Amino acid sequence: MSGITVSNLCKTYIVNKRQNNVLRNVNLTLEEKEMIAVMGPSGSGKTTLLYTISGMDSATAGSVKFFDRELTDMSCNEISDLRLEEMGFVFQQMYMLKNLSVYDNIILPAYQSVKGKTKQGRKEINAYAAKLMQKLGISDIADNDVNEVSGGQLQRACICRSLINHPRILFADEPTGALNKQSSYEVMEELNRIHKEGTSILLVTHDMKVASRCDRVLYIEDGNIRDEMQLGAWEEAADVRKRERRLNEWLITLGW
Repeated sequence: MSGITVSNLCKTYIVNKRQNNVLRNVNLTLEEKEMIAVMGPSGSGKTTLLYTISGMDSATAGSVKFFDRELTDMSCNEISDLRLEEMGFVFQQMYMLKNLSVYDNIILPAYQSVKGKTKQGRKEINAYAAKLMQKLGISDIADNDVNEVSGGQLQRACICRSLINHPRILFADEPTGALNKQSSYEVMEELNRIHKEGTSILLVTHDMKVASRCDRVLYIEDGNIRDEMQLGAWEEAADVRKRERRLNEWLITLGW
């Protein structure tokens, strides 16, 4: 089953009475349990594509289907509920409420969900949050304020938060963009593990090492998908350099 099907997607902004066509008839499919990277020059429409597909921004024209449900036919409240219950988000800027602990930030979206409205539901949420934090190696910072932890720890906490409602698809916008080399590696290890466990992932990145870990890479330019490369499933270490070399050669042909 296709997780996301995008058909003839357009997004236009009007700035100072001038029309800016950011997305131009984009077509793509994200299969269930697939991991895709979107690459392209700055200003090519990558982040706008991510936001429009996920319903965080509205399309000017075209169709976005999320597991056969048409987002463009939904009300704002319906889309908001869908994002809360079935989508997860990780951003380059690690947005968290500074007046809450790391743990409370993680469980907050789940407490706002349907499940979080019952005592039993909250009990299950708390247990799952503890499990996620243990898996990502941040159990020891649960009670810390968000300004007391490192960037790598905070991004892993953001990943925990994005998974707390068991999303069908995880959207990530430059998830390693603000991290050092080691923290970037650790975050991508977690995203690959999450993907292997069955979560579909669509991420935007400028980092070739990040993109090389994905099943498929799309290259967007001037608001449209110019080309794509199939890399296949990520396997540990053995084919890393080969994948990076293939991707680099392909990007060079596209003028990267």
